[in-house]
Amino acid sequence: MTDRITGGCQCGAVRYRVDAPLQNPHLCHCRMCQKAAGNYFMPLAGVARADFVVTRGEPGWFHSSAIVRRGFCRDCGTPLFFDPLDSDHIAVTLGSLDDPASCKPLSEDSVESRLPFLAEWVDTRQKVTEDDFSEDDLETIRTTNHQHPDHDTEEWPMEGDHG
Repeated sequence: MTDRITGGCQCGAVRYRVDAPLQNPHLCHCRMCQKAAGNYFMPLAGVARADFVVTRGEPGWFHSSAIVRRGFCRDCGTPLFFDPLDSDHIAVTLGSLDDPASCKPLSEDSVESRLPFLAEWVDTRQKVTEDDFSEDDLETIRTTNHQHPDHDTEEWPMEGDHG
């Protein structure tokens, strides 16, 4: 992998550059990532904020919980970033890289949410969500989750939800 990594959305309105090797490339199976990707999992890798810059456009942001926001292109909808607000790192979606083959996932995270018909990826570490978060963080995510539930609702957002 080169020291300068570039990527962006499908329509090109948002572009970014990473000036250091990506860290912890993984497939996340958590339900929030499934919904955010519109897929069975979301491939992600992190980088220090100091080594990351948006070079074109301005991403839209959705606060999926009180401690995480997700960046996307407002024009084409491409999911681009996973941004834990209290971290000095941000994650990019591996599919948005200009060369996605350059960053092979090394682990699968939140495997307790992996869909039963998906096989385990060969040679990847298997991690459950609780291994990466404190109980306090897990409770914060549960109690501040702004994701629409997995069923129809009469109204959204729900009363008292100010996402």
